[in-house]
Amino acid sequence: MQFVIFLIIGFAAQLIDGTLGMAYGVSCRTFLKMAGLPASMASAVVHCAEVPTSLVSGLSHWRMKNVSWKLFLKLAIPGVAGGILGAWVLTSVGDALEPFIDLYLIVMGVLIFIKVFKKDKKPPRKAGAYVYPLGFAGGFLDATGGGGWGPVVSSTMLASNHDTKKTIGTVNMAEFVVTLAQTTTFLVLISDFLAHWQVIVGLILGGVLAAPLAAYICKKLPVRPLLAIVGTLIVGLNVYNLVSWLVTNLG
Repeated sequence: MQFVIFLIIGFAAQLIDGTLGMAYGVSCRTFLKMAGLPASMASAVVHCAEVPTSLVSGLSHWRMKNVSWKLFLKLAIPGVAGGILGAWVLTSVGDALEPFIDLYLIVMGVLIFIKVFKKDKKPPRKAGAYVYPLGFAGGFLDATGGGGWGPVVSSTMLASNHDTKKTIGTVNMAEFVVTLAQTTTFLVLISDFLAHWQVIVGLILGGVLAAPLAAYICKKLPVRPLLAIVGTLIVGLNVYNLVSWLVTNLG
């Protein structure tokens, strides 16, 4: 029964992530931390499960023509560097960065939601040099927070008027490379997370089953409703995370 529960969690998390470009790690990590896993262990388990699911998700978006390979390189290379550093930092400082990440993402979610009501006919913005530090920050915060690659990278780019579907598809494709680097680093630093193999396998199977469906939904869903869902999801999840952190640490 526990295996089925983790499979359902993996399916739901990947359905959200593949459709909206974010929240797989955030969703899974929230449940694992509620189950009592330390932050570093929860992050390691989620990223291990995310390697095959992010690969299937990325390839599904590629088949739906949602991927820009130029943008992929600009995100993946610095994302790998940030992810390796973040995995190392997490094993040293734990959850200290979480409230600052939550505040940043709440602001990004509000900006995305505002875009739903704008009648802005500007052409989609091209990816500039700022994408490199964004990829690095996304990889770093994703590793330290146990999830955050999509929320940080996708939300910032969508708030900056990038093409919605290309952004979501490319961020999903780059996530595979970044997650693989993070998982390899966790294997070196805390290899005992593999003891939670039933959790990992359940999350993997659920995610792999959901990935093609999520890419199809992303391709077909109109842009404005997609932005509205993304903005609401980011604000809601991170307000919850921030309040939980405040209650735990200051209550």
